[in-house]
This record gives sequence, C-alpha cells and structure tokens, in this order.
Amino acid sequence: MSRPFSPRDSSLRIPWVPQALLCTDQGVTATQIIEWFVLRWQVEVTFHEVRSHLGVETQRQWSDLAILRTTPALLGLFSLVTIFAHQLLQEQPLPVRQTAWYPKALPTFADTLAFVRKRLWPVTLSCMSPAQPDMVQIPRALFERLTETLAFAA
Repeated sequence: MSRPFSPRDSSLRIPWVPQALLCTDQGVTATQIIEWFVLRWQVEVTFHEVRSHLGVETQRQWSDLAILRTTPALLGLFSLVTIFAHQLLQEQPLPVRQTAWYPKALPTFADTLAFVRKRLWPVTLSCMSPAQPDMVQIPRALFERLTETLAFAA
C-alpha cells in the first residue's frame, strides 16, 4: 500500500520540497520558465549575501527615507567589494576558506569580503599608527591567523 508524499519524510531523501514553476503568459514554453527561474536564482543569492554580510534590511530606522538611502549604498558596497577583489586577484583564483564540516567547491561572498578586508586592513592600520607606538611583538603566523579569523568574523 502506498502512502501519501510528505515533504518531511526523510526516507525519500529529497533535498528540497518540490515546487511548481508557473507563468501567467500561456504562450511561454516550460523551458523558458525554467531558464527565467535559473536567472532569477543569481539575483536571490546576491540579495541573500547582502542581507547576511552587509546588513540590508536590518536598519534600525525603518522609515522609507532611511531604506531609500541605505539599501542602494549597501548594494553598491557589494559591487565595490566584488570589483576590489577582482582587481586585487588579477586573474588568479580567489582563495576559498574550507572547514571540515562544510567543503566548498567555489568561493562565496564571505570569502570575497574576507579577502578584501585582509588586503585593506594593513593599509588602514599603518596609516593610523603613531610614530612611536607601544609595541608588542607576536609571531607572524599568529598575526596572520588572527587577521584571517577577524576578516571572516567582522
């Protein structure tokens, strides 16, 4: 006896819940609808990354003017980070941070943002340092590990 399908049924091992892709234009082919869906996915991923890493839609003041000011600026920041990384890499591959529990084949925006932060921080820190600073020396390997951790945590 067969049982009804349940999206929560783990024995089926479906990685997502099936969904219908529809269009109000009856003249559009199924292939075109799927192509539009795939193109839209890139935009959705961009908005997710901007929300997660740059704070879009987390403004404390939810007035229309505040949203009109901050959202385009944060989307512009997303573009600038991407352009900076492209310029800094000069056609070399972007380093991908790996973890034991989540292997990645391709870099994410988090990798890109951390890469740009690590390149900009030494410039910022050296400009702000006084001529005779109090100094504590640490091994370079420890310093690089700390900046690596902070670049992903910031």
